[in-house]
Amino acid sequence: QVQLVESGGGLVQPGGSLRLSCTASGSIFRITTMAWFRQAPGKQRDLVATTTSSGNTNYADSVKGRFTISRDNAKNTVYLEMNSLKPEDTAVYYCKADVWVTTSAYRTYWGQGTQVTVSS
Repeated sequence: QVQLVESGGGLVQPGGSLRLSCTASGSIFRITTMAWFRQAPGKQRDLVATTTSSGNTNYADSVKGRFTISRDNAKNTVYLEMNSLKPEDTAVYYCKADVWVTTSAYRTYWGQGTQVTVSS
């Protein structure tokens, strides 16, 4: 079994910054893609950013230039640096990891979510 634990959410004023972290632990052979999603009340869960094990990244248009995703493969950890935050960034942020748990078993895991609220 693999667990993803997120941290770093909170309340921030518009224009402020936050840094989210997500660490995977458990039965891990190798992690491929790690990603951040978010879900605002009454809306679907949307992709925010992804990063591959080789460091390639991809972002939703709504966060390009403001958010940066990075990862530390040695620590099985992915980060999301969020700058110039807007009220519309308010959501629960979820971490996702695609994991080879053995050389032949591949599964997707989700974290429990961390709340980000942007408000004055």
